[in-house]
Amino acid sequence: MKGKAVTNGPPLTGDAFLQVMAALGNPHRMRIIASLSHGRNYVSQLARDIGMSRPLLHMHLKRLESSGLITGSLEVSRGGKAMRYFEVVPFVYELTPELVAEAVRTLTDEGDEGRAPAGDGGGRELTDGGGKQAHRGLFDASGFTNGAAVEAKEEENR
Repeated sequence: MKGKAVTNGPPLTGDAFLQVMAALGNPHRMRIIASLSHGRNYVSQLARDIGMSRPLLHMHLKRLESSGLITGSLEVSRGGKAMRYFEVVPFVYELTPELVAEAVRTLTDEGDEGRAPAGDGGGRELTDGGGKQAHRGLFDASGFTNGAAVEAKEEENR
């Protein structure tokens, strides 16, 4: 079964795929995704929740946001204080040798150096190539799941 990226925007390129994998390849960023999978949060509270300094958190949030895994928005509190909120962009990736081979064909020199052009910022969903979502080996924003968990989430979204 060949993995195929399906998005509302352009297809998932090798550079974008590499950027997502690099973003998820850091334990601090994985903890941030895990925390945000429970709901959106503002920077100061998120820093307290995961035990990280705000400057370090900002660096990791920037990396996650540039990879399209999270989005941030600036809001004004009742007291008039500007607060930056972040939330996870729903995503599902199926990691297969075929998907990696397809991604390699679209890598640019920038991707080879670990930099990817800015993407559309949206979540990506992988299918089996026939339009049906593939359930083997899926992981989502809350961590590794089995097919039943993904199917339950799909049903919830209908």
